Amino acid sequence: MADSNPSISSRLAGLNPFSKGSRQAENEDLGEEMGSNSVAGGGHAARRTDITKTQLIVSPALKAFIAEKGILPQDEIETDSEGSSPALQALVDRPHINVPEELTDRSYPLAEYFISSSHNTYLMAHQLYGSSSAAAYEVALSAGARCVEIDAWDGEENKDEPKVTHGYTLVSNISFRSVCETIRDVVDKEAAESVNTQGYRAAPIILSLENHCDTHGQLLLVQIMEEVWGDRLLSKATRQKGHDEQEGKPDVVTLDELGSKIVVIVEYHLPNEVEDSDSDSSSDEEDEKKKRARLEYKEKQKAAPPAIIIPELAAVGVYAQSVKPVDNSWFEGPELRNSPHHHLINVSEVGLMAHLPAHAEHISRHNAEHLMRVFPKGTRISSQNLNPVPFWGLGAQICALNWQTFAAAMQINEALFSGSDGFVLKPAALRPGGSGRLSTGRKKKLRLLVAGASDVPLPEGREADGIKPYVTCTLVHPADVSDSPPKRKTGSYKQRKLDFLHKGVNSPVTDPVWDETLEWEYEDNELVFLRVLIKSEDKFAGNPVLVAAAVRVLYAVKDWVIIRMLDLKGRETKCSLLVKFEVEDV
Repeated sequence: MADSNPSISSRLAGLNPFSKGSRQAENEDLGEEMGSNSVAGGGHAARRTDITKTQLIVSPALKAFIAEKGILPQDEIETDSEGSSPALQALVDRPHINVPEELTDRSYPLAEYFISSSHNTYLMAHQLYGSSSAAAYEVALSAGARCVEIDAWDGEENKDEPKVTHGYTLVSNISFRSVCETIRDVVDKEAAESVNTQGYRAAPIILSLENHCDTHGQLLLVQIMEEVWGDRLLSKATRQKGHDEQEGKPDVVTLDELGSKIVVIVEYHLPNEVEDSDSDSSSDEEDEKKKRARLEYKEKQKAAPPAIIIPELAAVGVYAQSVKPVDNSWFEGPELRNSPHHHLINVSEVGLMAHLPAHAEHISRHNAEHLMRVFPKGTRISSQNLNPVPFWGLGAQICALNWQTFAAAMQINEALFSGSDGFVLKPAALRPGGSGRLSTGRKKKLRLLVAGASDVPLPEGREADGIKPYVTCTLVHPADVSDSPPKRKTGSYKQRKLDFLHKGVNSPVTDPVWDETLEWEYEDNELVFLRVLIKSEDKFAGNPVLVAAAVRVLYAVKDWVIIRMLDLKGRETKCSLLVKFEVEDV
C-alpha cells in the first residue's frame, strides 16, 4: 500500500477537487474528468468520427444563413426540414482541418517530432491523494497519447510484485504487471484496427519509466516487461542501431523503424545529480494545509537516494535514456558531459523556464537532435497543466501533460495532434540545420467569421430561457507566456420574445446565430493555435463553458467549415459551429 502517514492524511482531508461537494471558482481553463468514453486529448477526436453515430444537424437558422450568404445555392438547401441535401451534407462532412501529409511522414529520427504525451498516467485525479488505475493507461492511449509515464516502486507487502504509484503520497497503488498487461492489450487492439492511412496507423508507444526499485525490483521489472510484452518490445537490433547512432555511425533510427513497438525510456543518473529547481516552489493556489503536505512529501523524496540502474534495465532503455541535468553543458557546450547513449533531458517547466529567454536558441538547437521531456511543476497537485505551446516553440518533443481532465492544455494538445498518429514533424526551424527561431518577422491577420451553432447543450439543471450563448476565442502563441493571451468574443445571443416585430429567422438559444467577425494580428509562427469556446452569459454566476474546440491555425481549412464541438470531458457532442478562417499578411 502507499504511505498512509496519518499526519499527511489529516492535512489532505477534504481537499479533493473532484468531489461533488467542492465548488471551484469559475475558470474557463478548467476541464472535467476524462474517462473511457473520452476521445479527445491526443488528436483522435478529429479522425475518429467512426466512434460516434450521432449525425450533426444543421439548424433551420443556419440553413437560412448559408443560403443568404451564398455559401450554398438556395435550391440545394432544405431549409424547411432537419434533413440535409447532398450539398449540405458535404459541407457537414468537410473536415475543418487539413494536416499536410509531410507532417506525418515517419522517415525522420524521433527527435524531430512532437509526441503526444501524458504525465503520471496512472493517476485518475489528484496528484497527492487520487487513485491509481491501470485503466488510466487505456484511457490515455485510446485518446491519443503516445508517451505515457510509469512510476515503479518495490512492493511493500510482496517484494516479488513491483507496484506503480506516486511515492510518499496517499495515492493508491496498482501492480506493475497489470499496467504492462493493459498496455499490451492496447498494442494488440491498435494492431488489429490499424489502417495504412494518415491518422489511422498504429504508432509506437513510448514509456517514460521512473524507477524507484532496488536491484531485485529492477530485475523483476525487466522480467515482467519481457514476459508480458514479448516481441511487442522494441527489438534489440533497433536498440543497437540507436546505440551505434550515438557512437557516430551515419545510419539513424527513424520513427518508421520504431514501428508500433513499445519503446522504453529508462533513467540515467549523472554524477552529482540534484533535485529539480522547483522542489521548494509554492503556488498561490495552495492553502497552508496543502503547502505543508506538499513540503513533507518533498522532504521524503529528497531523503531517498536515486537508485542505481542495473545493466539489464539500462539495456531495455538504451533508446532513450532520461537524465536530469546537473549543469548547463547540454545546451552551452558541444554535448552533455557524461552523456549516456541517446540522452533525454527530463526537466520541469520551472527548471526549464530558469534558462529562458536568455538561452532559448541554444536550447532549441539542442532539441533539434536530442529529446527533451518537460513535466508540470510540483505545485500542480490538482492535476492542472503547464502551457505546452512555449515549450513546443523550443522544440521540446515531449510536453508531459496531466490527462486527468480535458482542460485548456489538453484541448491545445488535441489541436496539435489532430489527424495524426500522435507524432507530428516539427517545423524546419526546430530540426537539424534550422535556425532555432520560429518567428519569420512577418505580421499576420487572422479573421474568424462566426456564423452560428446548432444543438448547443444546456448546462445541467438549466432551462433554455436561462442561457445566453456566446463564442469566445483565445489566440495561443509560442512567444506569449502571459496569463492573458488575446481574446475576442461575440455578443451573447438571446431569442426575441416578440418575433412578429422582427424580420428574419428567430432561432432558439440552442441554435444561435451571431454573424460576427473576430480578428487578431500576430507575429507569423507555425505553432499558433485558436481555442474556441461557447459559453453562456450569466448574471449571477461564473459564465459556464458549454462546449470547446481548438485548432492549429496552420491546419485550418480557409473556407466555411462546420466544427464538431467537444464537451469538457473530451467527448464528442451533437453541437456544431459554422465558421470561416481567413489568414492574410498585414
